[in-house]
Amino acid sequence: MRNHKLLFLFTFAFFILGFINIHFSLLGMFCMTLPFVLLFRTKKKTWCQGYCPRASAYTTLGKQKKWKSRNTPEYFIKGEMKWIMLTYFGVSLFFIIMTTIAVARGIRLPMNYLRFFVVFPIPYKMPQLITLDWFTPWLTHLSYRFYSMMMTTTVLGLLLALIYKPRTWCTICPIATMSDSILKK
Repeated sequence: MRNHKLLFLFTFAFFILGFINIHFSLLGMFCMTLPFVLLFRTKKKTWCQGYCPRASAYTTLGKQKKWKSRNTPEYFIKGEMKWIMLTYFGVSLFFIIMTTIAVARGIRLPMNYLRFFVVFPIPYKMPQLITLDWFTPWLTHLSYRFYSMMMTTTVLGLLLALIYKPRTWCTICPIATMSDSILKK
């Protein structure tokens, strides 16, 4: 199965919608749950093989480079890096959930800025073309945290696509790693 060519537009739309209103970033949860719905339904990595918008973006942008790709390192393919990324993903989700719960309980203030790798604040106020004040602070906090995680992993994937083969990110993608583990069981 081949990845549909124009799906990369969804990746760009996701990031553009975040500038319209950060709450659109919650749509990214769809891209985190749908792969597993398809996996349990088809018993194969249907999402990764045909519907992942990021894979489409990496393929499209990776083909544009003017220099020869380096081979993907063996530790990406064989496993060490897969588990490092899965651990990063799990730790990120844990911090996202725990800080969102703390905001909802009034223990901490919401963060309305982006972070790279969960810990490095980006010194740039993200413009919001449409302000929706009726969202609860915890939902706004969750939106910024989720957008930050998606931004970090997308930037990493783009860098890998430029340095190595276009879909190198796919070898260490946490969704693909979890899907592989589920299929093996």
